Amino acid sequence: MITVLVEPEGHALSFDRLNTVLMLQKRLDLRVNDALIIRGDRLLTPDCRIEDGDELRVRKVTSRG
Repeated sequence: MITVLVEPEGHALSFDRLNTVLMLQKRLDLRVNDALIIRGDRLLTPDCRIEDGDELRVRKVTSRG
């Protein structure tokens, strides 16, 4: 089970079968540059593997330009 905390909304989601960060982004209907995916204190790239038991944060990025 993979636990995901979506920020800034603050709601938690759980997923059974995800292999990569890109699969998570597609499941959340996010493009690659729409959010930062964080595991612990590390940013993950779309090709990073996700393992069972991972706890991830998805921090949505907004532009103010």
